[in-house]
Amino acid sequence: MAGNTFGKLFRVTTAGVSHGPGYVCIIDGCPAGLELAAADLLPDLRRRRPGQSKLTTQRDEDDAPEIWSGVFEGKTDGTPIGILFRNADQRSGDYGDIKDKYRPGHADYTFDAKYGFRDYRGGGRSSARETVCRVAAGAVAKKLLARAGVRVLGYVKQVGDVIADVPDPTAVTLEQVEATPVRCPVPDAAQRMIELIDAVRLDRDSVGGVCELVATGVPPGLGEPVFDKLKADLGKALLSLPAVLGFEYGAGFAAATMRGSANNDVFVPGPNESHESPVAANAADCNATAAPEPLAASRAPVRTESNRHGGMLGGISSGMPIVCRAAIKPTSSIPRAQRTVTRDGDPTEILVKGRHDPCLLPRFVPMGEAMIALVLIDHLLRSKVSRLSG
Repeated sequence: MAGNTFGKLFRVTTAGVSHGPGYVCIIDGCPAGLELAAADLLPDLRRRRPGQSKLTTQRDEDDAPEIWSGVFEGKTDGTPIGILFRNADQRSGDYGDIKDKYRPGHADYTFDAKYGFRDYRGGGRSSARETVCRVAAGAVAKKLLARAGVRVLGYVKQVGDVIADVPDPTAVTLEQVEATPVRCPVPDAAQRMIELIDAVRLDRDSVGGVCELVATGVPPGLGEPVFDKLKADLGKALLSLPAVLGFEYGAGFAAATMRGSANNDVFVPGPNESHESPVAANAADCNATAAPEPLAASRAPVRTESNRHGGMLGGISSGMPIVCRAAIKPTSSIPRAQRTVTRDGDPTEILVKGRHDPCLLPRFVPMGEAMIALVLIDHLLRSKVSRLSG
């Protein structure tokens, strides 16, 4: 199986399956000298872990990271960082009745078509449990980004037909996001989202939505102008996560109905002070261990009055906040009977057992943040060799 490594200079490799002994995460390319301990990974891992509330799956996993390599005397030593997660609450028996049936909405059939056999226990390599590795690696990336004054924060923008009005995405704080179990920073919208998720759960169904992700303090000049555009890598990063069906940034699909005169963002003189406040006010969100370096964006000679371009022009960061959104489908595993076929193609009926989220959005937020952080740190490291200083 190819495709288990992400990134060019800051590379993350994951291994493991949902109902095996556990997961392994290897981080290559982390610079030496970063203060790092297992405790630094816990805040985001706890935001991702199952069993947080009745809105999420009740699988009971501690997701306790064990750092096996890459750290010496409390600091990264420049060698690969190895992190182990042990599975403890698999309940593989829940999947015995469906081992020869294809679950609607899942990768069961496509995995079989590719490899000729599959691990039917919880989806195997296709399980969202694999994201525990990504979130851990993302926490390391966030610590590095914080040193450069970059903050990454996500929140639930929409669940079903309930949409939160967030006038200024850069002003949202981690405290606002974590104030409710649905991770929506707008209290009244959050309450309606919770009520909707409860309703679909009682109806033995599921519901999807949209996660909005914001990166502030990003310096201009990140991204390569052809195949490795920053927007392309961000799109791949988010679309590589389970259940993501759509990606947009800035005005996104709304730009299709605009004219150029309305969509273009006018350039005005800098500095872009809008980046400094959110980063400074929320430096603790990134678990920074050192004072942030001066923001490159704050030294930029220009900025734009608006940000319909979502912080990227020509696939290169402009210095404005990067704002993007991921559309998440309803959870495919629902506790009601559905029509399907067996591996032999015979019609049958399937009832998926096990413990599943009625809505994936609350736990998706730290996953989305992790992938944004991994892309940004990779391009930040790459940018250091793009030209001679001076």
